[in-house]
Amino acid sequence: MNISSIVVQTLPKNLENVIESLKKSGICDYHMHDEIGRVIVTIEGKNVEEELKKLKVIEAIPNVISADMQMSYSEEELSSHLEVLENSDAVPKVLNDKDIKVEDIVYHGDLKRKDLIGFAKEFDNTGK
Repeated sequence: MNISSIVVQTLPKNLENVIESLKKSGICDYHMHDEIGRVIVTIEGKNVEEELKKLKVIEAIPNVISADMQMSYSEEELSSHLEVLENSDAVPKVLNDKDIKVEDIVYHGDLKRKDLIGFAKEFDNTGK
């Protein structure tokens, strides 16, 4: 199951009609709008193809200037990321090594992808 948010743009004079058409379409859920013609809706689909079909229907509604997908959530994608996290070490091995002095560890922004022991050997204790 995929869920995506869509920002629909229309002219302020057409706002009420577009909102009503979106609500009656049966393919999206209306959430909010502003006075300059932006409308926030969400769509759901079994896959990306189904969501794209729904997006095309929204784009075809009279007086819709644009409809752009902003955020997307996919259960399959989330499941694959959770699997990677569950199968990885929660704490990098270098941080559990009792033979390394704390002052020799240089942090470069990503503990999972850096060879901190190698970096510590390359730099002196000041990190320069």
